[in-house]
Amino acid sequence: MEKNITPHSFRHTHTSLLIEAGVGIKEIQQRLGHTDINTTMNIYAHMTANMEEKASQQFSKLMKGLLL
Repeated sequence: MEKNITPHSFRHTHTSLLIEAGVGIKEIQQRLGHTDINTTMNIYAHMTANMEEKASQQFSKLMKGLLL
């Protein structure tokens, strides 16, 4: 099966990389040109949820280090 790479594919990849790099959703919204942050959140919420989980795990590691 052949996949077509579209400008939208590049836009989505670009945004995914920004999210993974920890760039704030407000900055991403502005970069994408969304007038409403909810548009950005609705499209990329699954990725930001992954980042929230990673942040929680990192915080747990930090707290464990303080308790030992």
